[in-house]
Amino acid sequence: MEKQEIRTFGRRHGKKLSARQTWLTQNAIPHPTDVPATGAILEIGFGAGEHVRELALANPDKIIIGAEPFMNGVASLMSAITDEKTNEILPEYKNIRIWPDDVRDFLRGTDAKFAQIWILHPDPWPKARHEKRRLLQTEFIKLLSNYLEPHGEIIIGTDHWGYFDWILERATESGQSFETPELDIIQTRYQAKNMADTDAPKYIIIKK
Repeated sequence: MEKQEIRTFGRRHGKKLSARQTWLTQNAIPHPTDVPATGAILEIGFGAGEHVRELALANPDKIIIGAEPFMNGVASLMSAITDEKTNEILPEYKNIRIWPDDVRDFLRGTDAKFAQIWILHPDPWPKARHEKRRLLQTEFIKLLSNYLEPHGEIIIGTDHWGYFDWILERATESGQSFETPELDIIQTRYQAKNMADTDAPKYIIIKK
């Protein structure tokens, strides 16, 4: 596969991490070195990791991989899935793996096919001049579809309805089949912010 330029427009760091968070991100991240050929679930841009944890609890027999370049989000997830005294991964989260960088770099290094790929509340970059910064470009959707197992799904959610319509156009351009169901998904911190001030998120499921 042709190598793509990697460029992440979001911040990599925010407020200073606590001493524990710094230690966890430097020493305890469960890196995705054991991804099975099929059946794993990938979440791209997991924010603080609320949905990654929900996926892990709902799918204890599957490897859950979260990719997030924002280190404060990685630190939040690591704090939530480890014992405060021992810093060991809690038993219920032993199936979580974390890629603390741009997901495209991870994908280039794996031949795995995923049962699901989740992208919840990606940055909508609402200004017209910033549309090129949006994650869900046509070529990226095509790229992700190559990493789905048969009958696999890409599940996308956003509360920015203009971005939702824009994603539908990109999905159509990509040639993939998709549907727009109503879904009941755990509320994340980013969903709670609801910067677009809309009634509820909308979802797109792109199918292999």
